[in-house]
Amino acid sequence: MKASIWMKRLLQAAVAVSAVLLLSGCERPFQDSVQHGYRGTGMVQVYNPRILAVKTEANQAPVAIPQLPGDGPRAAQAYKNVQVLGNLSVGQFNRLMASMAAWVAPNDGGCVYCHNPANFADDEKYTKVVARRMLQMTQHINSEWKTHVAETGVTCYTCHRGQPVPSAVWFKKDHQPEGSNFMGDKAGQNEPAPVVNLSSLPNDPFTPFLLGSADIRMNGPTPLPSGNRHSTKQTEFTYALMTHMSTSLGVNCTYCHNSRSFQSWENSPPQRATAWHGIRMARDLNLNYLEPLTPVFPEQRKGELGDAPKLNCNTCHQGAYKPLYGAPMAKDFPELLTPSGKPPQVASK
Repeated sequence: MKASIWMKRLLQAAVAVSAVLLLSGCERPFQDSVQHGYRGTGMVQVYNPRILAVKTEANQAPVAIPQLPGDGPRAAQAYKNVQVLGNLSVGQFNRLMASMAAWVAPNDGGCVYCHNPANFADDEKYTKVVARRMLQMTQHINSEWKTHVAETGVTCYTCHRGQPVPSAVWFKKDHQPEGSNFMGDKAGQNEPAPVVNLSSLPNDPFTPFLLGSADIRMNGPTPLPSGNRHSTKQTEFTYALMTHMSTSLGVNCTYCHNSRSFQSWENSPPQRATAWHGIRMARDLNLNYLEPLTPVFPEQRKGELGDAPKLNCNTCHQGAYKPLYGAPMAKDFPELLTPSGKPPQVASK
């Protein structure tokens, strides 16, 4: 009898230990929090150390090839069909080309990903035409959008990270893939997409805001609706964009907003103004650099509606509050800081 009771208690203890071990495997890892604003406002950034370690490793900037002298023949004199970087010396030009090959296509042919090896001057590959326009876009960002990129700037690596196509690009979505039905216009809702964390929010928050100029602000300045005519559907598009921005930067809403009053600019952190300029920068780049390349891209590189790939916040940030956590890559490539035709600006150390 005593042996039976002992065995029963032993079995109960084993079950209890197993349950503890099982539940411990389900526990979330320890979270770190950093006070980001005034006390009592809930402005705290929460980080998962395990995920942060992975992001940090993925956002390391590559070592730059040492700069070369700017004397000697110009690239436009030494090579044919140099339309963008002809003002550089041959050494400077070749250094940037070698860097681009490493930034964009280290495992996809390097130089020949864009160039015809039998005739480097030839423009037969669409990738060369696109790369030329992307160089101009990079120079435009660094010279005209300092309100967003400041002096840190960007290079090709900021988006590409060793891949011919950046890991985060977007295309327009067909909001009615099955045609009209009794549900009406779903506006892309209830079609879970990673860009909105698989939620029921509209799965294309980019077309209205990063291609069009729809009004993003939904909150009114008063407790009751006094003149604010924004609909619930418009608000959900705004939430979808904000969800994308939060995930792309790896931050909470309070990185840009004061939780005491989300609509108040006066009480918001300076990051909100930086983000405001970033939205307009993305719209500028999509409209003036990427959409016009639609005829250049082959059909297999276009979206379901036949449009060219475009950029959003995640294209550059890729989970970091600053791309590459603020590594100032552009200072090592002054030729990318100024539109071609102007002398490169040597950035201060």
